[in-house]
Amino acid sequence: MLSVIKKRRSIRLFQDKRVEQEKIKQLIESALLAPSSKGNNPWQFIVVEDRNIINKLSVSKENGAKFLVGAPLAIAVLADPQQSDVWVEDASIATTFLILTAQSLDLGSCWIQLRKRYCTDDQDSEEYVKKLLAVPDNLRVLCLIAIGYPAEIKPEKTLPEQKLKEVFLNLYGKQCNFD
Repeated sequence: MLSVIKKRRSIRLFQDKRVEQEKIKQLIESALLAPSSKGNNPWQFIVVEDRNIINKLSVSKENGAKFLVGAPLAIAVLADPQQSDVWVEDASIATTFLILTAQSLDLGSCWIQLRKRYCTDDQDSEEYVKKLLAVPDNLRVLCLIAIGYPAEIKPEKTLPEQKLKEVFLNLYGKQCNFD
């Protein structure tokens, strides 16, 4: 799993190639299997393959979603705040599972934050997406995930040695020794 985490990078350039239904099913299954507070599972997902809708989603966030135009697949991550008071955390965990599964399937992905963001016309990003995708009023939209076969190569992440100095044992300030 650590190798998948190291390889996972935000991909914004995609090949003009559809994502197979079997892989889409695996992506959604992994998200649905994510842990949630009290087992509430407040999330829901909208899988978007329609190019016209994806193009409209690309303007959902000023300077942060334009690359969606080149993505063959987008997934909207929704949650019901009445089902869980920690819906943001629960939906974020499910989204992380989805993104890591994409990497394990040789797919690239990029999280597009919508909550507390705005479109180019100062319209709330979340409201724009809710209207476009016919999301019921009781649900919230956490993010969009762009997914596809990467058309760019990025180096694996490395762990800077200094980051290990930010991990403490038992009490703040007492360094962990991983040797």
